[in-house]
Amino acid sequence: VQLQACGGGLVQPGGSLRLSCAASGSIFSINDMGWYRQAPGKQRDLVASITSGGSTNYADSVKGRFTISRDNAKNTMYLQMNGLKPEDTAVYYCNADIRSRRSPLAIGSYWGQGIQVTVSQ
Repeated sequence: VQLQACGGGLVQPGGSLRLSCAASGSIFSINDMGWYRQAPGKQRDLVASITSGGSTNYADSVKGRFTISRDNAKNTMYLQMNGLKPEDTAVYYCNADIRSRRSPLAIGSYWGQGIQVTVSQ
């Protein structure tokens, strides 16, 4: 099982980006999924999360600007980021709690590779 994230880049303040995170491999089911970010010299913090049923949770700093969603048929999660600010600059990571077909009773926490999001003039 692995997570592949994409969609980062450089954007001007006020701009938008859409991140994607696709899970692949021998997947039985996916529970909660989430996006985290880590700025230089800071800890990794939760940005947004979404349950398998579609319930969402956001960090206060991104409420009203970011939208998390998922396509369960495609095992893919998205993060639409609008109104980006310089303080959103960070490496973004996706995370998912997954039951594999090999061990369907066990839940493993998987991380995608980090992708850089830079908000700057």
